[in-house]
Amino acid sequence: MNSSAQRVVVTGAFGALGRVVVQSLVASGATVAALDHAPAPAETTAGVHAFGGIDLADAEAARTALEQARQALGGIDALVNIAGGFHWETLAEGSLDTWDRLYRLNLRTAVAASQAALPFLLAAGGGRIVNIGAAGAVKAGTGMGAYAASKAGVARLTEAMAEEFKDRRITVNALLPSIIDTPANRADMPDADTSRWVTPEQLAGVVRFLLSEPAAAITGALIPVTGRV
Repeated sequence: MNSSAQRVVVTGAFGALGRVVVQSLVASGATVAALDHAPAPAETTAGVHAFGGIDLADAEAARTALEQARQALGGIDALVNIAGGFHWETLAEGSLDTWDRLYRLNLRTAVAASQAALPFLLAAGGGRIVNIGAAGAVKAGTGMGAYAASKAGVARLTEAMAEEFKDRRITVNALLPSIIDTPANRADMPDADTSRWVTPEQLAGVVRFLLSEPAAAITGALIPVTGRV
């Protein structure tokens, strides 16, 4: 797969991590369809086609968005599932609604986007899917139950898809980041040593590698990207 000519769909593309991943891919020569629930920005850089206002947890909306992306890009070679959300809440004081909401944000969006992209990846003769999981899905802490459970679902989805499509030239992998150095996380943890966190640029570099030809033999991997946390 020639990474310099890839046609990549990125979900959650207007967030702190998504923006950096999109910029990194375009800088490497890819063209990108940037999808998000948030409104599309008024201006985009060359090589980026922005689509906002999309509920990717809705199967029909996901199919429509991926078809629009295919038309804009002329095909799809790769999908990067970043769309998601976080909420800290203890079980004793929490709500079942939080579990439903994080399942919808973190797992259902990845399932719906992947299902919608698969026909185009298969038509292209193969491709790449990269999901953003979480290190917390391996060992959850207090208040992380709903988030970790939804991200554990992303890990199992990654493994299942990798097995299903390994003979059809589609690789499926997931990154398991620790705390990402974003403005929101800095605001929530003002006293933290942010030098220990993972930067969006570091994560974007791993995504870019997984989309490249040298990574063709890697599938079903859950890759910790945890910095010094």
